[in-house]
Amino acid sequence: MSFSALGLCAELLNTVAEKGYTSATPIQKEAIPAILSQRDVIAIAQTGTGKTASFSLPILHLLASTQRPQAHGIRALIIVPTRELAAQVADNVDKYSQNVNVRSTAVFGGVRIEPQKFALEKGVDILIATPGRLVDLYEQGAINFENLEILVLDEADRMLDLGFIDHIHHIQSLLPEKRQTLLFSATFSKEIKALTTAMLRNPMTIELATAQDRIDNITQILHPVDKERKHELLIQLLENHDWSQILVFTRTKRGADTLRNDLEAIGITAESIHANRTQHARTLALNGFRSGSIKVLIGTDLAARGIDIQQLPCVINIDLPYVPEDYIHRIGRTGRASSKGLAISLFSDDEAKQLRAIERFLGRQFKKTFIAGFTPKPMPKPPVVEKEDDLYGNFEADDKTKRKGKSKGRRKRR
Repeated sequence: MSFSALGLCAELLNTVAEKGYTSATPIQKEAIPAILSQRDVIAIAQTGTGKTASFSLPILHLLASTQRPQAHGIRALIIVPTRELAAQVADNVDKYSQNVNVRSTAVFGGVRIEPQKFALEKGVDILIATPGRLVDLYEQGAINFENLEILVLDEADRMLDLGFIDHIHHIQSLLPEKRQTLLFSATFSKEIKALTTAMLRNPMTIELATAQDRIDNITQILHPVDKERKHELLIQLLENHDWSQILVFTRTKRGADTLRNDLEAIGITAESIHANRTQHARTLALNGFRSGSIKVLIGTDLAARGIDIQQLPCVINIDLPYVPEDYIHRIGRTGRASSKGLAISLFSDDEAKQLRAIERFLGRQFKKTFIAGFTPKPMPKPPVVEKEDDLYGNFEADDKTKRKGKSKGRRKRR
C-alpha cells in the first residue's frame, strides 16, 4: 500500500517521497489511519518495522493545521525508555517535519538541564522525553501539560523493565484526561495489559508479528567455550570473518569496558556503551559505530533498545542475559527489514540456567557448535559425599556409651 492511500497531507507525502519510501510497512498501514481518526491505539510491534514513522507521521499531520503551543506548553508527548532512543526518535521526527510548521525537541538525562529548559520556554509541538528528566523539568516549572493533545508511550515494555512504572503513573496524573493515547510495545504481557487498562480509552489493538516470529530470519549459533577464554574466541571470530560492524553484548558494565580495552590493545577499533558512560561519550560511540569508524560496539542491555542500524550483519552475546526477553531484543538488532541476520552466543557451563530459560522462551533447543581449539574442559566430577550416618554413626554410639559409663561411674562415687 502506498502512503498516499493512508490519508496523510501533501506536505508529509512529499517528505516521504523525498526520503525514498515507496510503500508503507504493515504497522504503518494499520496504525496511521487509526491515529488519524484520533483513536487510542495499542500497537505490538518491534523496532525495525517502521513503528516510529507509524506514530510520528500522523501526529505531525494532526498538529500541523491547528494552534501553536503556548509558553512552556507541549501538544504531543512521546515518552521513551532510554536516552539513545530519545535522540533517535527526535531525529526521525525532525526529518519528517521538514515541510510542516511543527517544532520538536528531545529531553533526557545525562546532560545539562538548562539548555533543555531554554528550549521549552516558548513551548514545542512535540516533546520526546525519558521519564526521569520529564518529571524533573515539570517539577522545575519548565513544562505545562494543560494543552496536551497526544501521548505516546514508545517501547512501553522496556520502560516497565527499567522500573519506570511509578514515573509513568505520576506523569499520567499530571496530564489532561481528554487526550489521545498511543502505546507501542514489543510484547503484550499482563503488566502491559494492566497499563493499557489504566491509561487508554476503548483502544484499537494492532498486533503484528511478535519478537519471536521476527527472529526466523536470524541464524542463531551457540559456541560452548570456557568462561575465561571467551575474549580469545571472540577475537578469533573477528579476525576470521569480514564483518563490517559487530554489536557485542556483555552482562556487566565492567565487562564491556574490559572487552573494549582488550580489543583496542590488538588494533580492533571498539567502544563501549552503558549507563556509566556520559551522554557525550555514548553519543560519540553510537555516531562512530554508525559511520563505520568503530567496528565493534560493546554494550549492556541498555543498548538493546537504542541502536538502529539498518544493515547490521552480526550480533554476538559474550554473556547470555538473565532475562529471556532480553535475548530477543539483543539479537533483534540484526536481520532488520527482512534481511538475513546472524546471532552468535558464547556459552560457558555456568550459564546453563540462562540457556534453559531462553530455550523454554523460544520453544526450541540450541545445537552446540564447537570451535576447534576452544572445546571447553569437562566439568570436574562432584566430590563423593558420605552419608552422615556412615561418618558419625559409630562415633556417636561409642560416645554415648562412654558418656553412659561415666555417668554410672559418677553415681558410684557418690
